[in-house]
Amino acid sequence: MKRLLASFAVATAASAMPALAQDRITATHVFPKNFVYAQSFLEFVRKANAAGKGAFEISVRGGPEAIPMMEQANAARNGAVDMVYSACSFYAATVPECDAVVASSIVGPIARKSGAYEAFNQAHESRMGVHYLGWFDSGIEFHLWSTKAFKFDAKGDLDIRGFKVRGNPIYNAFLTNHLGAQVITLNSPEMYTALERGTVEISPWTSIGVMDSQWDKYLRYRLDPGFFSTDLGVIVNLQKWKALSAKTREILTRVSIEHEQSSLETLGELRKKEFAELERRGVKAQAMPAEAGKRFVEAARKYNYQRMKERLDKLPDGPASYERFVKLFGPGA
Repeated sequence: MKRLLASFAVATAASAMPALAQDRITATHVFPKNFVYAQSFLEFVRKANAAGKGAFEISVRGGPEAIPMMEQANAARNGAVDMVYSACSFYAATVPECDAVVASSIVGPIARKSGAYEAFNQAHESRMGVHYLGWFDSGIEFHLWSTKAFKFDAKGDLDIRGFKVRGNPIYNAFLTNHLGAQVITLNSPEMYTALERGTVEISPWTSIGVMDSQWDKYLRYRLDPGFFSTDLGVIVNLQKWKALSAKTREILTRVSIEHEQSSLETLGELRKKEFAELERRGVKAQAMPAEAGKRFVEAARKYNYQRMKERLDKLPDGPASYERFVKLFGPGA
C-alpha cells in the first residue's frame, strides 16, 4: 500500500508540473501588409511557426500602423519588439555595412556560403545589438519609375533636371550626388497620394510591387537598366535571441535559410509576370544606351560605397570593415 501511495504521489506531482515554456516572439514588418515584401515575411512566419510548433510562436503585431516604419529597427534594438523585417538601409547610419548589401552583386544564398552573411551578422551584433537572422527577397533590382518620359543628354546619360523626385535613405546619395536631383523624402505608404497630386514624378522602386498600391495608375515609364539590390531581412533583439532555446534558434535559422532560397526563386518569377502585366497596362520600358546604362549602374554603386566609407571612417574598425565588405559583397564576390 505504501509503495502504491508513493507511486500515486509521484504521478500526481508530475501531472501537476507545468509544460515546458514555449518561446514567445513578437514581430513587426516595415511595409503595409498588402505589399509583396510584407507578404513574403508573413509567409516566412507561417513556415517558421509550423516548423517550430510546440517550441516557439512568432506573433506579428502588424506593420507601419503598429510602429512607424523608420522606427522599427530601433524598436528591435531596444527590445520593444523582438523581431523586425526591414530594409537594412533604413538603419544604415548605425550599421554602415548595410550599404554593401544595397550595392551587392550577390544574393542571399550565396552570402551564406561565401562568409558574407556571417560578417554581416557580426556587424549587426556589435554595432546594433541585434542578430541578423536572414537576408530575404534578394536578387530584385531597383528601377526609376516615372509619370512622364525620361530625358537623356547627348551621351545618352539620364537628365533628371526639372523632375520632381522622391527620395529615400536607400538611394538618396545616388540621386543627389550623381544625378543632381532635388529630392522629396517620402515613405512608401505616402507615394500614392504624392503621385495623385503631382508632388512626385519620378520614384525609385524595385522591379516588383508597383501594382501593390496602384502606383501604376500614374506611373507610365520604367527606366532600364536596374540598379542596386533589395536589402530586406529580419533582425532579432540580441538579448532575446540568446534567451531563446537552442531548439528555437536552430529551427529559425533553418527556416530562414530555406526562405532565402525560396523567396529568391518566387520573386524572380513574379518579376517576369509583373513586367508583362505592367506593359499590358501601358507602362513602357525606356532603355538607356548600353554604355550609358553601364555608367549609370557603376555610379549607383560608387556613391553608395562612398556613403558607407564616410560613415565607417568615423569608427575605429571602420576602414578595415569597408575593405572587407566591398570584397565580400562587391563585383567579383
